[in-house]
Amino acid sequence: MSRFHVGGKVVERVDLLRKKHWIWRLDVWPFTILYGLWFTIVIPSIDIGDAGIVFGGLVAFHILVWLFTAWSVDFKCFVQYSKGNDIHQADACKITPAKFSGPKEVVPLYIRKQVTGSSSAEVEGEIFFDFRKQRFIFSNEKNTFCKLPYPTKETFGYYLKCTGHGSEAKVLAASEKWGRNVFEYPQPTFQKLMKEHCMEPFFVFQVFCVGLWCLDDFWYYSLFTLFMLFMFESTMAKSRLKTLTELRRVRVDSQTVMVHRCGKWVKLSGTELLPGDIVSIGRSVGLNGEDKTVPADMLILAGSAIVNEAILTGESTPQWKVVSTGGRGKDENLSARRDKTHVLFGGTKILQHTPDKTFPLRTPDGGCVAVVLRTGFETSQGKLMRTILFSTERVTANSWESGFFILFLVVFAVIAAGYVLKKVGDGLEDPTRSKYKLFLSCSLIITSVIPPELPMELSIAVNTSLIALARRGIFCTEPFRIPFAGKVDICCFDKTGTLTSDDMEFCGIVGLDDVTDLESDMSKVPARTVEILAACHALVFVDNKLVGDPLEKAALKGIDWSYKSDEKAVPKRGSGNAVQIVQRHHFASYLKRMSVVVRVEETFFAFVKGAPETIQDRLTNLPPYYVDTYKKYTRQGSRVLALAFKSLPDMTVSEARNLDRDEVENSLTFAGFAVFNCPIRADSAIVLLELKNASHDLAMITGDQALTACHVASLVHIISKPTLILVKTRSEGYEWISPDETEVVPYSDKDVEALSETHDLCIGGDCIEMLQQSSAVLLVIPYVKVFARVAPEQKELIMTTFKTMGRITLMCGDGTNDVGALKQAHVGVALLNAVPPSSESSKDGGKDGIEKPVVKPSKKANATTETGTSSRGKGATKSDPISRSAGNRHLTAVEMQQQKLKKLMDEMNEEGDSRSAPVVKLGDASMASPFTAKHASVAPTTDIIRQGRSTLVTTLQMFKILGLNCLATAYVLSVMYLDGVKLGDVQATISGVFTAAFFLFISHARPLPTLSAERPHPNIFCFYVFLSLMGQFAMHLFFLISSVKEAEKHMPEECIEPDSDFHPNLVNTVSYMVSMMLQLATFAVNYMGHPFNQSISENKPFMYALLGAAGFFTVITSDLFRDLNDWLKLVPLPPGLRNKLLLWALLMYLSCYTWERLLRWAFPGRIPEWRKRQRVAAANLEKKKRS
Repeated sequence: MSRFHVGGKVVERVDLLRKKHWIWRLDVWPFTILYGLWFTIVIPSIDIGDAGIVFGGLVAFHILVWLFTAWSVDFKCFVQYSKGNDIHQADACKITPAKFSGPKEVVPLYIRKQVTGSSSAEVEGEIFFDFRKQRFIFSNEKNTFCKLPYPTKETFGYYLKCTGHGSEAKVLAASEKWGRNVFEYPQPTFQKLMKEHCMEPFFVFQVFCVGLWCLDDFWYYSLFTLFMLFMFESTMAKSRLKTLTELRRVRVDSQTVMVHRCGKWVKLSGTELLPGDIVSIGRSVGLNGEDKTVPADMLILAGSAIVNEAILTGESTPQWKVVSTGGRGKDENLSARRDKTHVLFGGTKILQHTPDKTFPLRTPDGGCVAVVLRTGFETSQGKLMRTILFSTERVTANSWESGFFILFLVVFAVIAAGYVLKKVGDGLEDPTRSKYKLFLSCSLIITSVIPPELPMELSIAVNTSLIALARRGIFCTEPFRIPFAGKVDICCFDKTGTLTSDDMEFCGIVGLDDVTDLESDMSKVPARTVEILAACHALVFVDNKLVGDPLEKAALKGIDWSYKSDEKAVPKRGSGNAVQIVQRHHFASYLKRMSVVVRVEETFFAFVKGAPETIQDRLTNLPPYYVDTYKKYTRQGSRVLALAFKSLPDMTVSEARNLDRDEVENSLTFAGFAVFNCPIRADSAIVLLELKNASHDLAMITGDQALTACHVASLVHIISKPTLILVKTRSEGYEWISPDETEVVPYSDKDVEALSETHDLCIGGDCIEMLQQSSAVLLVIPYVKVFARVAPEQKELIMTTFKTMGRITLMCGDGTNDVGALKQAHVGVALLNAVPPSSESSKDGGKDGIEKPVVKPSKKANATTETGTSSRGKGATKSDPISRSAGNRHLTAVEMQQQKLKKLMDEMNEEGDSRSAPVVKLGDASMASPFTAKHASVAPTTDIIRQGRSTLVTTLQMFKILGLNCLATAYVLSVMYLDGVKLGDVQATISGVFTAAFFLFISHARPLPTLSAERPHPNIFCFYVFLSLMGQFAMHLFFLISSVKEAEKHMPEECIEPDSDFHPNLVNTVSYMVSMMLQLATFAVNYMGHPFNQSISENKPFMYALLGAAGFFTVITSDLFRDLNDWLKLVPLPPGLRNKLLLWALLMYLSCYTWERLLRWAFPGRIPEWRKRQRVAAANLEKKKRS
């Protein structure tokens, strides 16, 4: 079997390969034969010059084959490998990654002999390969490759019995299996990166073009272009090297930990830890006073810890980590998602720990006992590192669109080259005609359509946007995504902390009787209810400061109680009793509740709080008004928690601590609802209304309750029609019901599209599970506006469903729950906790003044890892200033941008400045998102979309301009070449400098402050671009031919040889002037200003450049400065011809301008037709069901 289907999140399939001996490779033996034939047959039969041309073609073809092995993995496999049918004979494999997971790769296949026990008897070898820092092992049972297993899904009983690796042999076997606990990845050298850049298809072709131009005596122009190319690629390589150097700073802390091995406690480095090790872990401080990080993912077996996970999750609230035995049976398996409260994650920092002295295995240093689950790149921090290393792409022009666009231009070039061959076909037999020059001319025509400046121009456009975004406090790790932002048609938002504030307001208590009015006076509330709010929480003192959930802090403040470091809650005033917390059962998202066992005076109580629908089933006596009361407040957008309690019998403190969680949380007495408000951010509604008016669909994806989510969605313009929520009926079916329960519609997946026309739809996480089981995901999810109570993996599913429909998605969120969705979205925007920018600055993101967003002092800012400076703006190249020659206008522009960007980055990441925003450093959760905004506001989404549209429009106009220039070049080099028309070297260089300047100023066009309802064209291939190119090219061609014909009338009769050297004459002069006028008209006509960018009059540098160029061409046409014309090798024009040229140029410009404006009116940008794709996908699904 030569192919194995893996079907995982990383690898789709594996193909076995065998490496061929170098002699039998297809890039060796066929060419050996060809070179032999050339030497024995070609050289004796034709003259040496023609034989040289044949040899040159042969060598070029050989180099091309060799390069294709670097460009295409499939071609490399075809040339250098044979298919392997036996896994034991194969020595390599081709890995095809899962969808949206990067390119294919060829990796070596290893066979490791396994040793059993101490007998050293060899058994069958273990076959594996390493791919992107993950190991995949061949499983004989499953007959495919599986990820290297780690002990992460065993039963709790298994972990509690663990005593670590009992012998040296077991330690050796474990270290061979899992390796060292390090982040190891090779640091490439500058030379290696430069080689990689220089082997890109565009770069190779451009160097080939430069070689051809040199052969045709265009020395200045060729060397100028070559210099630009090498300098640009070197700055890109230097930027990547800097980023990779920053990544290498993230490492496992070299702290010493106590490890239980071979029956005794020993001191080991954190890098020596192995899965299955029992360790003693606690707060550890380095020499610099910094808390050291947890070296690996581990499950707590004894003790408890308070951990700062901001490094991984982006959430500033410290998390409790407790022993797993509380609410878990010993036969239950560990679940990484469900049991987060029991796992210490690698890279996080322990702020405080409490050892358990009753645990059988005592630690010598008073730490918590934990068992190591995962090490190295498999830890949570390692997964984020893999995301950074293997998901980013370089800013290049090598997209399929640019490739096809160039193929489209090549067709015209081939026609032009064919015309030259046909015209001089009879001359091929003529020994006096230079076949070398003919070959050179045809090659030049075909290669001229690939503009050498294309990758640079596209990168300049993206770099400009990076600078503008950095100025607004928005950093980007994947710059190639900026144009995607211009195509976005659906924007999804998290609710809590994104659309609403993180700060909660305690409103009062309700539900104590059948009166549904809120009671905010705590003196009128029963003492037991107040005690529940005072004691049922996870607040904790860290370094004498109370930290924890903002909601719980708000409750404590609202009832006017204080919480002491000895876990006792006392009223600040009045005669209430102190409440001593004895045992906590922490909040778990799958249970939707938490509980505490407390002692009030000498009596024990169980206090419980949680989601109303969860507590409802655990009450002994359910009040009749229970459901109506909590729904009333959730419909108003409030957060409602149900409070309950029960008295416990007399017992000792140790008995109270050992009570089973289920026993504590059953047979409860209702004690009212606590109502909290989460205020909507001041600008959320304004920003979302602007997005809606700019032809974007909006959706909300939240973990909050459906009624609350719908209320907030209505306030921020996500929903505007009557709302229906999908709920489960008592008969196990489903139905749509309005929030006020006055409208009920039966559920049918086929009616959802029609229903979405008249209503806005909301579904919950439980309904998504039902849709997955009934294969109705594609029929329902695309039409839903509000997703409530969704789990993190469901957020990811929603994103992939939208992408399957062909929608371009934006996801804006904060915190760990959004990481999967942020990664899946085309444009993921992570928000960090900082003060939003002022309204003035948001109106104009394009001012040169650098704003620094003011920052709330937050725990998160302090908790950020010290492992390196920001890597935001990886694609923005940064390098030392390079000598700026007068001819090197391109490079100067790019370099200036890089310096500007570097300065901005440095200023925004200054340490110790209380006004600077929290530093985005490596290891932060925001690293999993392409965009990170240092604002506690959704306003950055509009900034990103504005810059995205601007970049998209700039890129589109660049393609059009380059296309027109290349079509004109193909004509000039073919038809006019045969008439002896040529350009001088100085003329070509001046033309190149003007083109560079125009492109630079185009890319500096700033987006307009408001988003328009009109959308940019998302693709190069559309009727608008095709008709625009063809129409303008026809007009340019007519103007060029007419002008040259007119010039020929004034020329004396002379025979001009196409192969002769350049010498000034009237036709050459006119053709140069006309081509420069065409260039000027192309830029002026195809510039896209309103409604996306500044107009020509607002983009001052571009306007002055156009006016300057128009003035320059008028001067040389009018022959005002003879010396200048002589230097440019231009001959004087007859007065009649001069006036005609200027008049015709004006008419040509007006005709092209009118044609372009007419097409823009006839073909406006439209929202993608995703509904058609949805129907096709649904029909295909139906066919599969039937078959």
